Amino acid sequence: AEITLDGTGDLFKRFEKLRNELEEMGMFAPEYKSPIPKYAMKVGIVTASTGAAIRDIINIARRRNPYVQLVLCPAQVQGEGAASSIARGIETLDAMGLDVLIVGAFNEETVARAIFACKTPVISAVGHETDVTIADYVADLRAPTPSAAAELAVFDYALFEGQLREAGQKLYRALS
Repeated sequence: AEITLDGTGDLFKRFEKLRNELEEMGMFAPEYKSPIPKYAMKVGIVTASTGAAIRDIINIARRRNPYVQLVLCPAQVQGEGAASSIARGIETLDAMGLDVLIVGAFNEETVARAIFACKTPVISAVGHETDVTIADYVADLRAPTPSAAAELAVFDYALFEGQLREAGQKLYRALS
């Protein structure tokens, strides 16, 4: 007798098939990855307008740099139409000339294509550290959680100020 996993087996097979197809197209190739800017001032976020993800991102961004501008493009993250909602959010924010985007990770081809076509560097933010989605493979950088994505996208202003002071003192000492 043959045993096949009900449901999850099919889902995993579809995931692997899509991953392999996109990989063959070169969508995961390192040469297409953009570097994440070190001093991003405008950060776009594609996720649900309510929930833990956006709260975590806002809290960490504000703590690290109160001057950073966050632009949220609210998207449906579950159910019918979620993939196209996320893809539209990516396209909308990409047209705004922001420095970096944080996008909730997703397993749909439409989302992968939107990330791949996106000119703005993209950090994919997984809900759980152990999950890896198609979006993670295509993104310029994968973050294990939305909080980690915020830390990768937003530079620490206090640290930056300290480095600036240090450089100023070195310059002053060199001149005197």
